[in-house]
Amino acid sequence: MSSRRQTVRETEIKLRVTDLAGLIHKISRLRARCSGRVLERNALFDTPDRDFRRRRRLLRVRIETPARSALIPGGADRTIITSKSPAPAAAASRYKVKLERELVVQSPRDWPASLRSLGFRPGFRYEKFRTTFRLPGIHLDLDETPVGTYLEIEGTPASIDRIARALGFSPRDYIRSTYWDLNAAECRRRGEIPGNMLFRA
Repeated sequence: MSSRRQTVRETEIKLRVTDLAGLIHKISRLRARCSGRVLERNALFDTPDRDFRRRRRLLRVRIETPARSALIPGGADRTIITSKSPAPAAAASRYKVKLERELVVQSPRDWPASLRSLGFRPGFRYEKFRTTFRLPGIHLDLDETPVGTYLEIEGTPASIDRIARALGFSPRDYIRSTYWDLNAAECRRRGEIPGNMLFRA
């Protein structure tokens, strides 16, 4: 993922993964370049009145640390500040479409305190192991989360359809939900109150 200092239109979908090793093998056959596996610790920030959430906007601090596995080497240390907002005329799309801006920053420990000093408050926290793959014009992010494993494909609608089909998926498999939505649904299924999406110690 590159640092996006300009606002860009992000188009993506999620796919539920049931065979992790098999999917990694299929992705490798596409000759995708792997940037390694990291543990992501994400925190969403909002105003005290939750203005961002009410307006379907997002302000996130993401801290990545290397997390190699038996299948994938470790990635790099990074901290990324991301803002997202709804894209015009995206509601009826079968893809998740947002306007996004990202900045890779230094001193990861300083940023939560800096945002608090500006009046923002931490809210939903979530963790996942992410393995990043790249093809020309396509981002593939394989996320192992506490509520299941998902593949995010980001690109143009045509390229998303093409890669999803090559990996054995169809448009009926596309998921537009956020990780907050997926976590809340899993908590309700378990009879739990939705909270943070964190790996159990």
